[in-house]
Amino acid sequence: MAHSAISQVSVAVPLQTDSSFRRSTFKATSLTFSDKSCISMPSIDLKAARSKSQYIVCMSVQHASKAKVSVSPLSLEDAKEPPLNIYKPKEPYTATIVSVDRIVGPKAPGETCHIVIDHDGNLPYWEGQSYGVIPPGENPKKPGSPHNVRLYSIASTRYGDSFDGKTASLCVRRAVYYDPETGKEDPSKNGVCSNFLCNAKPGDKVKITGPSGKIMLLPENNPNATHIMIGTGTGVAPFRGYLRRMFMESVPMKFNGLAWLFLGVANTDSLLYDDEFTKYLNDYPGNFRYDRALSREQKNNKGGKMYVQDKIEEYSDEIFKLLDEGAHIYFCGLKGMMPGIQDTLKRVAEERGESWEQKLSQLKKNKQWHVEVY
Repeated sequence: MAHSAISQVSVAVPLQTDSSFRRSTFKATSLTFSDKSCISMPSIDLKAARSKSQYIVCMSVQHASKAKVSVSPLSLEDAKEPPLNIYKPKEPYTATIVSVDRIVGPKAPGETCHIVIDHDGNLPYWEGQSYGVIPPGENPKKPGSPHNVRLYSIASTRYGDSFDGKTASLCVRRAVYYDPETGKEDPSKNGVCSNFLCNAKPGDKVKITGPSGKIMLLPENNPNATHIMIGTGTGVAPFRGYLRRMFMESVPMKFNGLAWLFLGVANTDSLLYDDEFTKYLNDYPGNFRYDRALSREQKNNKGGKMYVQDKIEEYSDEIFKLLDEGAHIYFCGLKGMMPGIQDTLKRVAEERGESWEQKLSQLKKNKQWHVEVY
């Protein structure tokens, strides 16, 4: 493993509530780094680290300095085309779970986990691509056959959270089902793959396919481009990868444009990677904007719940102007997010005297429109 250029540091952080842990996992304002150091996740035995009084936390974000983190191997920059389907469902790659951490607070509806997977450099990917995961067990609809592949957007850059090109991270919400009559959870109907991943322990094996996808790739030939990113819940995953590449890592791609993230979640405790994004906002105010839509805590202009499309409408004039100037716009999240967003964009276009159908057609033709929903 190429760790020679990486300094490794372990930090003991008091373990209080889920919320305090979530924030401390990505925040270390008291630390200072004089060199381009980082902290590597695979060097930590998470099972041995847990105790009642402390948690050994891997700090994957350099919070005390604007100096960017060194990454390796830089040969990952050489590929002219993204890797595609290196491993297929019939012959998946067996990777290893490095860590599984809950990253939402106690008041968040549902549980979302950040899962780091070690692929030992054998499953390279680009930011915006997805991995397929085949959960263990038998497909109930096809006795004797494995489960179908579930796709997950990758939440890290090609260098992974340990910056050595050997890991990938997934952002997974545990899918659970509650019987409407009894109000009790019915495990037989819970999401097979999400629960497998969220229940996994360091050292567990996981079958991976891919990588797949070319729709959500960053056009890096223009370092001055504007990227508008709109996500709900775990749809923030690819955007985390984009932003780490833009603002955290010391890579040949020097980003000088504008990255604007709109994130829609239920409440403050549901925010994902919020400390990372806030850090970029503080360090790169001229290159990063960050707007949150908290449906259970904020009201829109009409007094209703604040959804991500309401935030888009709030800044619609600016967004349309940026799109006219060539900005790229990305959408990632549940399929249910798109009708509301499309309706909002259409209404705004009509108020501006424009045809949304014509505008959308032009955006697609110019390859400015990027959508990946599930």
